[in-house]
Amino acid sequence: MTRPRDFGFRIECFPTRTRTLPPATHTNAYALGGSEVLIVEPAPEDKTEQKAMIDWVQAMRRVGRRPLAIVITHHHPDHIGAAAVMQKELGLPLWAHAATQALMPHLSIDKSLVDGDRIVLDDPLQTWEVLHTPGHASGHLCLFERDLGVLLLGDMVATKSTILIEPSDGDMREYLKQLERLAALEARVGLPAHGEPIEQPSRFLRATHAHRMMRENKIIDVLRSTAAFVALDEMLALVYDDTSVVLWPLAKKSLLAHLEKLQAEGKVHGNNAGYYGWVGET
Repeated sequence: MTRPRDFGFRIECFPTRTRTLPPATHTNAYALGGSEVLIVEPAPEDKTEQKAMIDWVQAMRRVGRRPLAIVITHHHPDHIGAAAVMQKELGLPLWAHAATQALMPHLSIDKSLVDGDRIVLDDPLQTWEVLHTPGHASGHLCLFERDLGVLLLGDMVATKSTILIEPSDGDMREYLKQLERLAALEARVGLPAHGEPIEQPSRFLRATHAHRMMRENKIIDVLRSTAAFVALDEMLALVYDDTSVVLWPLAKKSLLAHLEKLQAEGKVHGNNAGYYGWVGET
């Protein structure tokens, strides 16, 4: 595997092995900028991979490039494994959203980023807009360089698999809203944390939204088809009948996220025993 990979636009990608969800095996770190550089996704826990990332950044310094900070897109382990080590070894500040900081008290976040912030890099001039895109994680961030049309997607989508929305910190309703927001940007290329660059990412984002809604409509069809309450595991088998049973434990989390959305919208009622029934449109 070649790394770093030069994507043009003074953007490099440095894939690192992480304990991410299969079938993905790596998390992509990115270096944005020319003489001034922003490092995104301090991902690996593995010490060899951490050293490789540190060596990559040090090599930038040796040729006169100046790393400014390390940006954390969100708090999941396959995105923060090297954060503390890189902060210490490289002397670089960590930047993240406040909601991410609240979930990582063991890390010292130097700057809280908010939606609408602009990170300006010099030579060549790049202006990266900070987009707070909760749904997959409450503090999730994307970055958008409007002139270049380049969108850093974090874990909003992946080319390797479907992104998991866990009810513990995820929010399906917010996630779908943010997919629509990102699609409306009409970026030229999308750079995910897992997988390959995405040409015409708006098309990919809309397809992801449509896939989620397909799954939600199957839930609605199951619940509408009976006057009785339906057990969660029974619903799982019906809604994910096109998915390998090996993936059902993960699918169950997504199912719960959809059910929480439908409950918040007043369309579904659930009880503590794990049974759900259709209420109707409100």
